[in-house]
Amino acid sequence: MPDSIEIHDPAFQQLFPQDAIVERVAGGLAFCEGPVWHDDHLLFSDIWRSRICRLDPRPEGPELRTFRHPSGNSNGLTFDRQTRLIACEHGTRRVSRTEHDGSIVALADRFDGKRLNSPNDVVVKSDGAIYFTDPPYGLVNLTEGKELGFNGVFRIDPDGRLRLLVDDFDRPNGLAFSPDETILYVDDSPRRHIRAFDVRPDGDLANSRIFADMQSPDRGSPDGMKLSEEGTIFCTGPGHVWVYRPDGTLLGRILFPEKPANLAWGDQDRRTLYVTAGTSVYRIRTNVVGIKVV
Repeated sequence: MPDSIEIHDPAFQQLFPQDAIVERVAGGLAFCEGPVWHDDHLLFSDIWRSRICRLDPRPEGPELRTFRHPSGNSNGLTFDRQTRLIACEHGTRRVSRTEHDGSIVALADRFDGKRLNSPNDVVVKSDGAIYFTDPPYGLVNLTEGKELGFNGVFRIDPDGRLRLLVDDFDRPNGLAFSPDETILYVDDSPRRHIRAFDVRPDGDLANSRIFADMQSPDRGSPDGMKLSEEGTIFCTGPGHVWVYRPDGTLLGRILFPEKPANLAWGDQDRRTLYVTAGTSVYRIRTNVVGIKVV
């Protein structure tokens, strides 16, 4: 087995090929986040340089270039059902959508007349609804210019209406749906745990509970999160990427040279896990298939 994994349950070994390794495929970035795979390439945010990067993993070697600049200090990225790029922008404190003609429109920037904090991560449900987290990480000292009295989880309905779903997080961060979209997982970074919610037919969230406690002596907090088609949860956390069964059992951790921030399934078979970590992008092959974004 690869020496880049830490086994907590023997079943963890089955998730990786025998020759799987953590491979660095891009470097020299300021702080990278929000990866999402599209067609044959990876997009991700280089937050402090206010750009969205494109990484093409070509056989002759990965090619890195700028996809969009400025990006509004974008963080989380995903695609909607029409393959339009959805971005959480720290600098502009909004959720934006890039149209097919390249124009950019704001989907949400205020709630009850007050500016959002700094939208962080985002996921799109199969009905077209957009769920995003809104911690204050993009604000100076986490407080400067803050207008809302909470750090919430929001939903943008398919008709464009913005709804507050949960307001009792310390700082909500990464989020992801279960394969059947009946559960939404959201991590709370300072509290170092992942919460789970039942998703009601109208899109609201119910039955909040702690899914996983990620307390650790390692530096860092839960951040980005993605699931496999079988429901296995991969979450960046203290030190490394933590991997859980749907019942909350910790299977193990994937170890990286830099502290991971977020991750995405990539390559044509969606069996490669791309991980943004500090100033670099890494990847590792797996035996599981990631949930398709679009």
